Order: sequence, then structure tokens, then C-alpha cells
Amino acid sequence: MTVRTMLFASCFLLVCVCLAGCTNAPAKPSYSVDNNGILSLTCAPVTASEEVLFSNATYTKSKIVIHTQTGDVVTYLGAPVKPKAVIVYAPGAGEKVTGHDERMVKYASAGYAFLFVDIRGNGAETKGYPFNPQADFALFEKGELPQFYATLCDLSTARMLLADRFDAPVFAVGSSNGGRYAAIVAAIDMEFAGYIGISTSGFGMAGDQYTGDARRFLLSEDPDNYIGRISPHTVWIFHSKSDSIIPFDDGRKLYERAQDPRTFTEFYGGHGINSDVDDRIIAQWAQIYGNRR
Repeated sequence: MTVRTMLFASCFLLVCVCLAGCTNAPAKPSYSVDNNGILSLTCAPVTASEEVLFSNATYTKSKIVIHTQTGDVVTYLGAPVKPKAVIVYAPGAGEKVTGHDERMVKYASAGYAFLFVDIRGNGAETKGYPFNPQADFALFEKGELPQFYATLCDLSTARMLLADRFDAPVFAVGSSNGGRYAAIVAAIDMEFAGYIGISTSGFGMAGDQYTGDARRFLLSEDPDNYIGRISPHTVWIFHSKSDSIIPFDDGRKLYERAQDPRTFTEFYGGHGINSDVDDRIIAQWAQIYGNRR
């Protein structure tokens, strides 16, 4: 069957996401940040529409658009019929889905689903501005939803959508700046099965240099402030000594703030996810999920 003949639009799926112990999601997202800079986030119900782009015996690739009150978020899913585990992937700045087509096939062939989330402001299909703490702080001061927090809701919404569909553990995975989003959402949405960060780091608790709202806000966007809260779920940090963008030592410092179970892996390459990272994840998961039906 050709790609062209497989194109169609599915019906809408209702997705309701609620964090921080809330039982009834509000009409609009809401949040609070405590004196330690820890974010509590409650996400509003959304709908999602799906278009199948390709399907064969190995996997199905589809475009899923999450319709939120703050704009549409585009995602791409590559999945076998019954995956053993699922990745919600937050890319780094400028990463496009076209660079992950072979990766989706690779994971699907091994029995895993891979969802690429086109992060707000990354310059592709989802509107927004690039990572900008100053712009987000202006919204925070007005009591409005910073884009960083909206992105965390996007990732959590994706987790719930896929968990409901596949009845499989869902991992928050991110590369570079995407690894920062993934670390925080894995800490505040404990329904994630674990976290994998690639070529990423925290901000060294730099918010402690400030006071008041500025301190709370900056700490609320710092993975270093959250990584220790992911336990008892797994934390797995990948970093290359050849990374010229985020220093190896910074990745190591993020890992050292994590609690067990945790793993640090030096991989071959430069900055960002690559085939060596993929091979190591698949090999490790084969030992864990190899007998899952």
C-alpha cells in the first residue's frame, strides 16, 4: 500500500491531563511555584487530531496535532502495533522531524514507539518563540502561563495520550534544551516511567543569585532543581566528551544531582542524539522489556 493511499484524517481524541494530584482539570491551565522554585502545574483538557502518513508491517507513522487553548502543537508518532515502551521525545533547538525518520523505524523494529514533539518556538510547525526566560518571566509576573510551562503541559498531554493508546510505560526523553523540558516534566508528572537526557544540563541553580519572584521563576525552569525528584523512576544521562555546545562536566553535574536508580553513559559523537545513543537504549530495554507481550 502506498503512502498516498494511506493518507486520511482520524476522528478527534479527547485527552484530559491533570498534574499535581488534581482530579478535575480546569478550563484553563493553572500553576503555582513554591518558595523553593518547584512548579505545580495543572493542564487543561485538549483535543487531538491524527493523520496517518505511512503504514506497513513494521510500523505506522502518523501526524498528531494537539489542539490546546494556547495553540496547536504538532507531533509525529512512529509505532509498531503493540509497543513494549514509548518515548515522548523533546528535541533540541532547531531539530526537525525529518532527521528522525530512520530513528522511528529503528525503534519500531525493536518494539518501541517514538513520538517527536515539535516544541513551541523551535522554528518548525508549532508556533511560539525560542527558549526565552525573559519573555516567560514577563508572563509569570502577570500571572499568565509562560511558554516553558505550556510546553511541559504538551509533553504531559502526549504522555497520557500514548499511555491510554498503548498500555505501555512512557519515558520522557530529550536532547540538548529538550532534555531540560523532559527532566522537569518527568519530575512533576510522576506517571512518566523515567527520564533519559542526552547532551543536556541544568543551569547550576543560578536562580539562587536572585530574590523574590525572579528567584522562584528561574529555579522553576532549572532541571538541577528537579532531577532529584524523579526517583524512584529511572534517570539515564548521556553525554559526549566531544560536545562543543553543552560541556561534558555540566551533564555530569546534572547526573550527580539525581537520585538512584540513575546511570551516566558517555557516548560516541558530538552534541545530541545519535545512533550510538539509540543502540544503547534499545540494548538496555531489550533486557527489561524483551519478554513483554
